[in-house]
Amino acid sequence: QVQLVESGGGLVQAGGSLRLSCAASGRTFGTYNVGWFRQAPGKEREFLAAISWGSGSTPYADSVKGRFAISRDNAKNTVYLQMNSLKPEDTAVYYCAVDRKLGSPRTTVPQYDYWGRGTQVTVSS
Repeated sequence: QVQLVESGGGLVQAGGSLRLSCAASGRTFGTYNVGWFRQAPGKEREFLAAISWGSGSTPYADSVKGRFAISRDNAKNTVYLQMNSLKPEDTAVYYCAVDRKLGSPRTTVPQYDYWGRGTQVTVSS
């Protein structure tokens, strides 16, 4: 089983940037695809971005395309989410998750098997 820990969240002004990290322990990410999601108060958890094990495929949600970038360092067993041009509506708890199914990265919550506990991102106006 993979344990995931997110870090890097915090309070930032609109227009600012943050880089989130997702570190795996227990076992490596291996060939698993990894995704980032977020959940704002009163809203459903939504897909943001995912990355294949070889980093060759990186789908994004339209809401973050061009502002967020996902990457991974398999040697460090860590996946990153660089977030630029942040907006108040980006305020949410951000989660990383692992999909054990091989193939192209998938984009829905039920398809992911292991989840971290999340890190809070708050963007002030």
